[in-house]
Amino acid sequence: MNTPDLEFWFEFGSTYSYLSVARIEDVAQEAGVPVRWEPFLLGPIFAQQGWDDSPFNVYPAKGRYMWRDMERMCEKQGIPFLKPSRFPRSGVTAARVACLARATSQPWLPGFARAVFQANFAEDREIGDAAEVGSILDSLGLPGARIVEQAQAPDNKQRLRERTSRATELGIFGAPSFLVGGELFWGNDRLEDALAWATRGR
Repeated sequence: MNTPDLEFWFEFGSTYSYLSVARIEDVAQEAGVPVRWEPFLLGPIFAQQGWDDSPFNVYPAKGRYMWRDMERMCEKQGIPFLKPSRFPRSGVTAARVACLARATSQPWLPGFARAVFQANFAEDREIGDAAEVGSILDSLGLPGARIVEQAQAPDNKQRLRERTSRATELGIFGAPSFLVGGELFWGNDRLEDALAWATRGR
């Protein structure tokens, strides 16, 4: 019986996506489940729900809880964390780069995603700035300026719009989300449940 892929839907401005990005490859490899990286944007999805900001800003009590939870979870996972001086930051340029990497099957996509999340949530860098995204690519030994330019091409911008529309069609309303077949799991704390679903009956 073949094990289905785990679709990992992530957003670069999402705090809890940072937790999942830091660990998904290790736990998925241990479970023997292939991971498909699926970048998308939450902004248009939030707008459909009547929000013009992160719900963690719309509801201050929820936001205060989330930041303390992030501190606890990052300490538990042993990953660095520094509350961003601005939240949420735009992940559009980084998501376009990720879409380009996904479309061309680039092996550097997971490493790029981890580096962008760390820049945002551990180094307080402006990941919404194209030059900053290019610098992150440079640090990975990649031609940053050229890749960012390719990512800004109209056809690749359309790719990201299509990924976000696809997320909406699948019923995704937050990040991180994990999809196994038609089964949706939402939140970093559901990663193990998604992997268990993928391996049931093996």
